[in-house]
Amino acid sequence: MRITYLAHSGFIVTTSEVVMVFDYYRDPSHALHKVLDEHPGLPVVFFVSHSHPDHYNPEIFNLAQNHKRVYILSNDVEARDTDSRLAIQGMSPGDRVDDILGGLTVQAYDSTDAGVSFVVTTREGKTICHAGDLNNWHWNEESSPREVAEADAAFRKALGRIASEHSSLDVAFFPVDVRQGRDFAVGATEFVEAIRVADFFPMHFDGNYMVACDFGVYPFHTKVDTTFHCLHEPGESIALD
Repeated sequence: MRITYLAHSGFIVTTSEVVMVFDYYRDPSHALHKVLDEHPGLPVVFFVSHSHPDHYNPEIFNLAQNHKRVYILSNDVEARDTDSRLAIQGMSPGDRVDDILGGLTVQAYDSTDAGVSFVVTTREGKTICHAGDLNNWHWNEESSPREVAEADAAFRKALGRIASEHSSLDVAFFPVDVRQGRDFAVGATEFVEAIRVADFFPMHFDGNYMVACDFGVYPFHTKVDTTFHCLHEPGESIALD
């Protein structure tokens, strides 16, 4: 399995059977074209967690035209924005779709912003979570105690649902937004403490990677058995066992 960073919250996951593209927003290094050229026979599955323009670019419907394609879209992506001739599956929290191209099973979970978060299980049993905008979105420096408590409760409810069905994950892409000030890693910390994650990739840091990737300052309360990766240059990639 190879992980390639596109930009913002966009990643490519390449296996021996399928190319998965999550939240394509832009691709300044043309990484997707390179991956597709290297794997001309593999089908491509595009995932869109929600309709925000930094997660969803309608250009995806014009990509990979020489490959068999499927599009897995959060149901907040309006149908009028899609091409009806393409294989498109809409998903809401709680939905599950089996036997997608390459033998994938896709489950959709809640977000604490728009759309959904995804957990994808490959034919080989590898589990990949792309959180979309699921996060503990609060700013202690600006939010009221009530707003902080509400954000905590909403996130823990959503996280608990995923953890109840997936006690472990092989790969997780999760927002680490430095605009949250001292709370930038609270959601990520809670996520990997609740679910055993083998390989963790921060995202949504808008280029300010040095803070987001300072994993030593994440506010852990318990020891976690997780390998943290910092892919921050568009096109940067890593192979996982």
